[in-house]
Amino acid sequence: RSPQKGHELPLEVSFGEFTAAGRHEFTGILRDISEKRASQEAIKSLEEQYRQSQKMEAVGELAGGIAHDFNNLLTVVLANTEMLLDDVGPDNILRPQLEQVQAAGQRAAALTRQLLAFSRRQILAPRVVSLADAVRGIEPMLKRLIGEHVTVHVSTPETAGPVIADPGQIEQVILNLSINARDAMPEGGVLMIEVSERDLDIRSARSMDLEPGRYATLSFSDTGTGIAPDAISRIFDPFFTTKPVGRGTGLGLSTVHGIIKQSGGGIEVSSEPSRGSTFRVYLPRVDAEVDVETQAVRPVSVEPQRATILIVEDEPNVGKLTRRILERGGYRALLAASPSEALATASAEPDIQMLLTDVVLPEMSGRALARRLLETHPDLKVLYMSGYTDDALSQHGVLDPGIALIEKPFRSGALLTRIEAILRGDSEASAKLGAGESAPHE
Repeated sequence: RSPQKGHELPLEVSFGEFTAAGRHEFTGILRDISEKRASQEAIKSLEEQYRQSQKMEAVGELAGGIAHDFNNLLTVVLANTEMLLDDVGPDNILRPQLEQVQAAGQRAAALTRQLLAFSRRQILAPRVVSLADAVRGIEPMLKRLIGEHVTVHVSTPETAGPVIADPGQIEQVILNLSINARDAMPEGGVLMIEVSERDLDIRSARSMDLEPGRYATLSFSDTGTGIAPDAISRIFDPFFTTKPVGRGTGLGLSTVHGIIKQSGGGIEVSSEPSRGSTFRVYLPRVDAEVDVETQAVRPVSVEPQRATILIVEDEPNVGKLTRRILERGGYRALLAASPSEALATASAEPDIQMLLTDVVLPEMSGRALARRLLETHPDLKVLYMSGYTDDALSQHGVLDPGIALIEKPFRSGALLTRIEAILRGDSEASAKLGAGESAPHE
């Protein structure tokens, strides 16, 4: 191969010597090793990606393992605090302290969700959404959050195709990447948010572990401080941050990465120190109509139905708390600590209108228990509750369409509202309610 003028080639040089006809001579061989080096670099890159995936998987397993117990604890803290706040009134001397406890509990719940997000183990409720609509919907709040020192330009053409994703998680991606850009411009600057479409070829797609094809893109370009080259390779690692101590948890970008990967997409970053950064999110484009959420008209006040609800929860504190919430809401609540106890209770109580059960139980799963009880109580309404992750729940079938699930930690008001809707036969009750709906965004 003839190199172009000025083109550098990596060469492998070997020398030999021999004596012929009384003369001592040397030979030299020059070999172009461009392809060999490229192969070695590709193997090295694959090994690094494998090590990175193993590291993320290990941290993800840890996050998923603690989520259940931690969410049970947070359920007790947040729901009890909420009931106490209802009891003490606005002028009670204890109210400020209780509000601090509630805020700390909500922050802990948000951190748990972030850990599960970067490890791709949070529970999603995906539907067909428009990235352009998502950006336009959050734009007013976004500009207030970022501040006047940063000028925000938004480009959201109507032609950008729909994607399948969880709307709440897409909102979290937009917020996190925008806040990340704001923090990179402490003296002010410009943030450009753009929605578009792009065809990814094999090379571009494989760099993000995607399949070639048409993708809807969401890009965030800032004029900030940029990212050092040695930090770019670690930018999505959990707990890695370039911010000063006390200014960040190191979970923002890793959360974004986890959400996008779990949604079937990819993300790339390009940056130069002092010249800003650009983050590009890619999600597979789909040929489908965007789902439009409708809000059912409900009465302002609905009297409790005085229904009898069977609670099945193997964590004693959560079980007692749940019974107290239901009794305060006007329901008759029966508590069982195991499926066998629940079956015995149900056989003696034919007038049970609802089963509120944990998903993962000793003896049998909550789903299996519900099937058993429906044989003797065919009109029984069922609501599942769990602090487990998406992977664990999918094994029990409670993420199937039409299944009602409330995630821990939940607030007492959210639980009562959900039970009321299901008992009324509200069609919206089949949608999953996550922790993100029971606590404000962080």
